[in-house]
Amino acid sequence: MNGPLALTGKEKGALILAALNREACALGLSIGMKLADARAREPELAAIPHDPEADRQWLERLTRHCERYTPLVAAEPPQSLILDMTGCLHLHASEKGLAQRIEDDLDALGFSCNWAFARTTDAALALARYGLKEGAEAQLPVAALGMDARIVQALERAGLYRIGDLSSRPRGPLAARFGAEMVLKLERLLGEEDRPVNPARRQSMIIAERRFAEPLGHLDSVEQILAELFAEASLQLEERHQGARHIAMRLFRCDGHIARLAIETGAPTRDEGLFARLLAERLDSLHDPLDPGFGYDLVRLAIIHAEPLKMRQVTDDGAQEKHTEEAALLSQISIRLGRERIRRFTSADSHIPEHALTSLPALEPPLPFSWEKPPAGEPPGRPLLLFDPPQPISVMAEVPDGPPRRFLWKKQMHLVTRAEGPERIASEWWRRRKGYLPGKGGLTRDYYRIEDSDGRRYWLFRHGLYGSEKERPDWYVHGRFA
Repeated sequence: MNGPLALTGKEKGALILAALNREACALGLSIGMKLADARAREPELAAIPHDPEADRQWLERLTRHCERYTPLVAAEPPQSLILDMTGCLHLHASEKGLAQRIEDDLDALGFSCNWAFARTTDAALALARYGLKEGAEAQLPVAALGMDARIVQALERAGLYRIGDLSSRPRGPLAARFGAEMVLKLERLLGEEDRPVNPARRQSMIIAERRFAEPLGHLDSVEQILAELFAEASLQLEERHQGARHIAMRLFRCDGHIARLAIETGAPTRDEGLFARLLAERLDSLHDPLDPGFGYDLVRLAIIHAEPLKMRQVTDDGAQEKHTEEAALLSQISIRLGRERIRRFTSADSHIPEHALTSLPALEPPLPFSWEKPPAGEPPGRPLLLFDPPQPISVMAEVPDGPPRRFLWKKQMHLVTRAEGPERIASEWWRRRKGYLPGKGGLTRDYYRIEDSDGRRYWLFRHGLYGSEKERPDWYVHGRFA
């Protein structure tokens, strides 16, 4: 967005500026200023609500982005990153050269940053937040300690405004008056005490393998070894509270040939019995059976994808056991017939009715989206039966943009006794050229839930807005309620 922009949050019932872009900072606006005061100074200031969750997700993405510089990267919410460059500086020209490269990369992503090197984590964070560089720790204000506002105020009243004023003071009296925590944070800012960096490194892949002095020449032995390797991997999965969803196996033959096998499960699992059944199903479904030749001297099993698997209590009706059996059955059928042939329907993130449902392979993880459920006691907003494509009808209405009074469908006239709407659904602008109906463009739809004189309920829509989009919009029946 061009021009000054601010993100706003609430503090004591008032809207304040929580974040500013570069244009807003150039106008003299500052974080913490009331939105009304900022608008009085700059009427063209655009303001949108602050989304802390979106900030957290962006900080996680930036954390992964900075792993190219060092493996020890940690996020310090709400807006800081810690990079431990120990042992990595020899890969770059200099400290300043590395910092400049990181700054240029973030600038290309649309972010501005302050950076600082220091002997301890807290010192580097404080220097960067206050726009100072290494060696200027004594110039930091006492607010850099991160203590309660009352302690900061008490320090300032005592004439201690900067960290340099505290560094020469005996630590005993400071701890007695302001607490041991304040002394610990002071030592961290002065580089006398450090805290370890907790990197946000993603968990490594679980791999189990077995090497043999004498190659394996029997498939029964290979199956047994794979079962033992899965049992070893399951112990690591249990420590992570996870279950396997995608298991890859590699069989290395003496002559260099590598046989590749893979198993996907319908639900996360650590069940060794299920793995043995799925492995047998996979071996039976191979078009080219395994040929041990002179034998396998290395067998490797890797957990490619895992998901959380928590301990669950089995209910009296056996619901959990039934769910497990269904997932196992889906896994076996998908292995036998093919992953893409067994599919299931799931909700999609689209407000266009015919795009709000999609099919995925049964073994695919569900999409992170679900339809909104109507409040208790309210009728459903969408019919159970949708017509594909929507069927054209002839409609009579009292006013051009009003609800229908009667409509002709399949040579039968329906008299409308009740109508609710309209529910306006605009087209998705990135798909306007494709259209949604045969030979039609992506026009706005006005949906009505209606009931005819026989008590049957339908879902109708007017395709296009009068005047602005179409001179005489068409009508369609899109679904029927139960």
